[in-house]
Amino acid sequence: MIQPFRYILKSIALVFSTSMLFFSCADTYKRVGDEALPNVFPQGVAQNFSLTYTETVEAMNNEDIDTTRVISVLSGPITEDFDNLEFPYRTFPKGLEVDIYDEKNNKNVIKADYGIRYSATNVIDLRGNVVIETHDGKMLEAPQLFYDQTNEWVFTQNKFKYTNPEEGTIMDGEGMDFNKDFSYLNAHKTFGLMTIKEDIND
Repeated sequence: MIQPFRYILKSIALVFSTSMLFFSCADTYKRVGDEALPNVFPQGVAQNFSLTYTETVEAMNNEDIDTTRVISVLSGPITEDFDNLEFPYRTFPKGLEVDIYDEKNNKNVIKADYGIRYSATNVIDLRGNVVIETHDGKMLEAPQLFYDQTNEWVFTQNKFKYTNPEEGTIMDGEGMDFNKDFSYLNAHKTFGLMTIKEDIND
């Protein structure tokens, strides 16, 4: 009876000593100079902002006069501008909404809880309750999406739910890429229940 009790005491002492060793090895070295992490601050902060992106129908030369059309409007409660950094970006810490207009002025809407727009690549990283609604009622829901503004392409590797009321279908899946008006859609993996509307004549 005495032997197991001594064994338990030795085990507790060993565990206690080892844990004290690990806790005493904390990094208390203060980094200064080149090895110190730089403090990063935005060069500008805007509240209740609205950024409008426009384009002309044809390329213009100097002193040409032409009309422009709105291609997208980006808005939200706050944005922080880090475009002064080596890899410039802009954050939207309290969410954002992007209204995208096609050639016929139809509006598609993207909403998210958080976003980062990388200025060098024109890619927007959307996170948290991301919802895309098209002018004709189609809807995509995902936890994260990337929108490539240059190529007008949207993609995700996360799970998604895609609703198409025009065809009466609901699709669940994982991984998808598509163009801005959903005319081309590539679902990488689908699963779960898919409701498909059938013609009465079939």
